[in-house]
Amino acid sequence: MRVVIVGAGNMGSWLVESLCLDHEVGVYDIDRNKLKYFFNTRKFLYYEEIHDYCPDILINAVSLENTIKVFQEIIPYLPKECIIADITSVKSGLAGFYGDLGRRFVSTHPMFGPTFASVKNLRNENAIIIKESDEEGKEFFREFYNSMKLRIHEYTFEEHDQTIAYSLSIPFSSTMVFSACMKEQEAPGTTFKKHHDIAKGLLSEDDYLLTEILLSPFSLEQVERIKDKLVDLIEMIKRGDKAKLQEFFGMLRQNIGMHNQVKEESQS
Repeated sequence: MRVVIVGAGNMGSWLVESLCLDHEVGVYDIDRNKLKYFFNTRKFLYYEEIHDYCPDILINAVSLENTIKVFQEIIPYLPKECIIADITSVKSGLAGFYGDLGRRFVSTHPMFGPTFASVKNLRNENAIIIKESDEEGKEFFREFYNSMKLRIHEYTFEEHDQTIAYSLSIPFSSTMVFSACMKEQEAPGTTFKKHHDIAKGLLSEDDYLLTEILLSPFSLEQVERIKDKLVDLIEMIKRGDKAKLQEFFGMLRQNIGMHNQVKEESQS
């Protein structure tokens, strides 16, 4: 398949390097310096060159903030049958955009990023493909993700954003609260250092992305759940209620799948 990737940031570069051995791949980025180090790949400096290349699929890997803007700029240079694709973490506005556009599209979300995952070993990481997408586009990404040993899930646009509100807004907001309470530690423990590393990784993400995830229509309910559990925890601490705390710890272990493990260890 003839593939063009627009945006040579972390995810765009990973796509170029991962796809170029099995497909004809071209790459475009507004910053030409980012194109220097790609091999076995066509490098485009202008949209007109993409038009001449006549791609089968164009994957938009620019920042979330610029995704629709770049589509609007580049679509006039694409053949009508070319599938357009996005890999955004938040799908707000894209369903309407694609519907108004009236052309073949595939929307997907590799649920890992270079910040936290090792892109050299993605076995058992997750990826979402949007159900409303074009069948050929879905099959392209299924084959690609299967080659990476990823676990593939298919959701509608709305189901995707509900899932992301749970899987991202809870850890994101928890990490932000940790960061807000942080002070310099001369002798941090292992747990503190791990949380600190996660916080640095999270806060290296683009502000627009973080904002869009937290302002998703489904995020507030999840963040309020954190607040409610913190209120409960504060009350247990104030009362010095050891029994309630131990009951709380049991519920936490059950929630994260440790309940049976703890029982087995206590019996051995």
